[in-house]
Amino acid sequence: MARSLNKVTLIGNAGGDPDVRTAASGNRVGKLSLATSRSFPDRSGQQQERTEWHRLTFFGRLVDVVEQWVKKGDRLYVEGRIEYSQTQDDRGGTRYWTDIIVNEMIMLGSTGGGRAEQPSQGGGGGYRAPAPTPPITEPDDDLPF
Repeated sequence: MARSLNKVTLIGNAGGDPDVRTAASGNRVGKLSLATSRSFPDRSGQQQERTEWHRLTFFGRLVDVVEQWVKKGDRLYVEGRIEYSQTQDDRGGTRYWTDIIVNEMIMLGSTGGGRAEQPSQGGGGGYRAPAPTPPITEPDDDLPF
């Protein structure tokens, strides 16, 4: 059996506050745009910057985390998978969508006005909080090794 991998890793800035809605099934879904940028020299040697926009979709506990803590401009690390879909618009035309279904997120920084970043475990492979720093203690001379 052939194996395959559909995995996306992005680091970028939130393009707006998350949009959280409740689906017909009763499950909550979060949507957020993420901007990634790259710099490159053009043919004349001038430095250019290009920004790509990604549509992120969150489910489960990650919806609660992004709704409570993520604001426009926040720097995020996300991992997920690509999903493609299509819908019909009002004129009968077909619209194509590319979404990143996020299964892990790390908040890298906040630009929100004075809002403290609160790490919180997202459950189910969601938000990964930084490990706490262990306290420094003196060595114990009674150890048998």
